This record gives sequence, C-alpha cells and structure tokens, in this order.
Amino acid sequence: MAAPPPITNTIRRLRFDANEMTQQELADRIGMTRQTVAAIEQNKYSPSLEAAFRIAEVFGVPIDAVFQWKAGETPQQRTES
Repeated sequence: MAAPPPITNTIRRLRFDANEMTQQELADRIGMTRQTVAAIEQNKYSPSLEAAFRIAEVFGVPIDAVFQWKAGETPQQRTES
C-alpha cells in the first residue's frame, strides 16, 4: 500500500467555499490548465512555489491554509515506505 503524500491540500474545499469555483475557473486565474489543477488537487502533482502562492492569493488565504506538509518525514523515509 502506498504511503500518503507528504504534501496535502484543501483546494477542493476552498473552491467549494468560493461559490463552487470550478477547476477551470481556478486554472484561468492562476495561468495553468484545468488538468494541472486537477492533478494538484488530487495530490498527484506538487505545484511550483510560485503556483502555490498564486493559488493561495486567489482564495485570499495564507499558503499554509491551502497546502499542508507532513513534517518530520524525509524524502528518504518516503521512498522506503
């Protein structure tokens, strides 16, 4: 069984709270494709730092309200799981 991703996010909830913003609307506002937004939202892709800040800015929240990191786990530990 695969280990959970070290970085998770609350994008889906934030989109819902923002008048049910679609993935396409978010993508248009941050200059990415809908497919990329979907991959980020599903924790299949980690965005660049710039993209992460853009996403947080769209929702008017701090970056740590969008992305959470599982502290204490090193890249080595993730690959050994």
